[in-house]
Amino acid sequence: MLMKHANAGLTKAELAGIGNGEVAYIRKIRTEDVSRCFPEAPDIEPGVDLWALFGADGTPILLTDNRSSTFFKAAEDELKTVSLH
Repeated sequence: MLMKHANAGLTKAELAGIGNGEVAYIRKIRTEDVSRCFPEAPDIEPGVDLWALFGADGTPILLTDNRSSTFFKAAEDELKTVSLH
């Protein structure tokens, strides 16, 4: 109940902006989703394990085949990271 009341005054844009520039999330991404999230990425063969770093608002930051690279990029940009499953 408390969360419902607390979120009632936020617009979608305001909610998306929380943590923007401070928080990023790391997510394993399927090759089928690459072109949707990273339209400028080259074609990638199916079945490759990829990792993506996104800003708190969902802005794509980095696409890599090395999970550690996402943490290095986040640290370089002074972002706190969270993982999504």
